[in-house]
Amino acid sequence: MSTELPHRDRLLIVVCLVAITVLAWLYLIHLGREMNASMVEMDAMAKMGMPMEMPWTLKDGVLTFAMWAVMMVGMMTASAIPAVIVMAKSRAARGERGVSLITLTFAAGYLLVWVGFSAGAAVAQWVLHEQALLSPMMAASSRWLGGGVLIAAGIYQWTAFKQSCLLHCRSPFDFLITRWRSGWSGALEMGVHHGAYCVGCCWALMAILFTVGVMNLFWVAVLAGLVLVEKVTPAGVLISRIAGVALVIAGIGVILLT
Repeated sequence: MSTELPHRDRLLIVVCLVAITVLAWLYLIHLGREMNASMVEMDAMAKMGMPMEMPWTLKDGVLTFAMWAVMMVGMMTASAIPAVIVMAKSRAARGERGVSLITLTFAAGYLLVWVGFSAGAAVAQWVLHEQALLSPMMAASSRWLGGGVLIAAGIYQWTAFKQSCLLHCRSPFDFLITRWRSGWSGALEMGVHHGAYCVGCCWALMAILFTVGVMNLFWVAVLAGLVLVEKVTPAGVLISRIAGVALVIAGIGVILLT
């Protein structure tokens, strides 16, 4: 049986995933503008001697979780498209019906894991805020914390676990052979499994946002680009290691020079 994916199915899958990515980025840009306006207002209040640091409420926590969830969707969806297409081809080759919709269920499972990661990131941000370790721009206010995160992320880039997860993300064929599941529930389960590998590959890079600013959209885009390069380009493994060296150097610089 042919392994070619019908053009209609391929187009539907790509259009849906690109649309999700674009919508997420549009929301982040809107949120970034609102935050910049809030920062101007807070700066004016600070100059008047009014206190700025206030404990979070449950609403703050929920909104922060939503921000992280949308940000992770915007950053991680594009790099998953090649794996999603491979999944769709495999299902087409097996003669399954509704290939495009079942495959999008796989993508939903993948993103579900990143939503779970977002909950952990929101809790971490809450803790850092309560300990006064984040600036109003949601970046590390301590050079030791900021530099330490960069150094830890750089070292992680060279670990065997990182490289194993990265190789899985770059070539999911072994995963398809050994963990194949049929049907809608199988697609969701496989998506969750693939997403877990992706979190294992990229969580330390996401932690860098606590150093450069959680909603610094320039660095959000840079990190999303690095993840994409690591996963889909021929030199991705080498680039991940070069990035690791650069992160360690940057971390040392933050500690010594700031």
